[in-house]
Amino acid sequence: MRVAMIGTGYVGLVSGACFADFGHEVTCVDKDKGKIAALERGEMPIYEPGLNDLVAVNARSGRLKFTTELGPAVKAADAVFIAVGTPSRRGDGHADLTFVHEAAREIARALDGFTAVITKSTVPVGTGDEVERIIKETRPNAEFAVVSNPEFLREGAAIRDFKHPDRIVVGTIEPRAREVMSELYRPLYLNRAPLMFTDRRTAELIKYAANAFLATKITFINEIADLAEKVGADVQEVARGIGLDNRIGGKFLHAGPGFGGSCFPKDTLALLKTGQDNDSPLRVIEAVVTVNDTRKRAMARKVAHALGGELRGKTVAVLGLTFKPNTDDMRESPSIPLITALQDLGAKVRAYDPAGMEQAKPMVSNVAFCHDAYACAEGASALVIVTEWEQFRALDFDRLKEIMERPVLVDLRNIYPPEEVARAGFTYESVGRPKK
Repeated sequence: MRVAMIGTGYVGLVSGACFADFGHEVTCVDKDKGKIAALERGEMPIYEPGLNDLVAVNARSGRLKFTTELGPAVKAADAVFIAVGTPSRRGDGHADLTFVHEAAREIARALDGFTAVITKSTVPVGTGDEVERIIKETRPNAEFAVVSNPEFLREGAAIRDFKHPDRIVVGTIEPRAREVMSELYRPLYLNRAPLMFTDRRTAELIKYAANAFLATKITFINEIADLAEKVGADVQEVARGIGLDNRIGGKFLHAGPGFGGSCFPKDTLALLKTGQDNDSPLRVIEAVVTVNDTRKRAMARKVAHALGGELRGKTVAVLGLTFKPNTDDMRESPSIPLITALQDLGAKVRAYDPAGMEQAKPMVSNVAFCHDAYACAEGASALVIVTEWEQFRALDFDRLKEIMERPVLVDLRNIYPPEEVARAGFTYESVGRPKK
């Protein structure tokens, strides 16, 4: 099939490359000439394991092309995906649909014959109706169907998630659009990929509800971790004990400094606004947003506690800046409020991240960025693990003890067994676990 992917951000680029790998002819469109030129040279705008090779192979085969010209790509397409950004709107937290609406108008002008126009961006309930209205208003005689097909990709594992999905949600009741979507995803049938067809509004709500529920699980276990610290229990064992119940499941029950990234913060906020607009307040999600926001800065107090309550004039080494491993995404990362809170308490901050330092530099100031974990730790009064990159899972404690001013480790991801760190002669702080 012929596919036009409007937007070459995280979702658009990964989806376009994967569809091309299925054998479809994909043209990725973006207004950013510099980004398109870089993609044509094989330079990726994001860090995602395996993406460079996937794009290179399919570009060489001719199945994957990049352009700034939307019109020809849409005119030739059987399916047009809208995969543009929907950031939180400044001032009120609603999803900003400016780019979605602009894309709909441009798509309408270029449609030729029946085309499925598919919203891949995460959008509030009812956005598909507005996209349909815009296209009809712009081109009253156009043959098209607007479909909702939300993405469920995890950064760092996006290619695998696309090719081995838990489910593929498709929101349409139009028979021709249903045929197009079935054909697009037909290569996954051998993997028994569950295509779930719903109406459009239901599909839109599924995406927000899924992200809000996962964010709720994270926030729940973080609050249990705080209680575990007070009563002398181990939150990791609590999480395992409740996660073995198949009604609950063990995923997203890892205590830490709070959730971040491009999805959970903005999607929970947008869902809240949708509830308010429809006189259906979502009290649980309100609590999730509030608890998560306050938690990130609170982690600085844990660092201060490990150093006897005083940070002024001390150097703190921060390992991990991105919101999760295997990505360079700094959006809403817990490291940002943590660093600013450490600085507010008078600490000097040094930092290292395997992939995210260039993205972090515009977001935090007065931070010394280092070339590896040990350069970061040199002379520090405390070492703080914020992101659980594999590179931080087997640190040389003897070496760290030699180069640090004080042997203090604050492990916000519970990577290490407390007794192992204590044997190495370190003062150790973790999240929701008793002191050893």
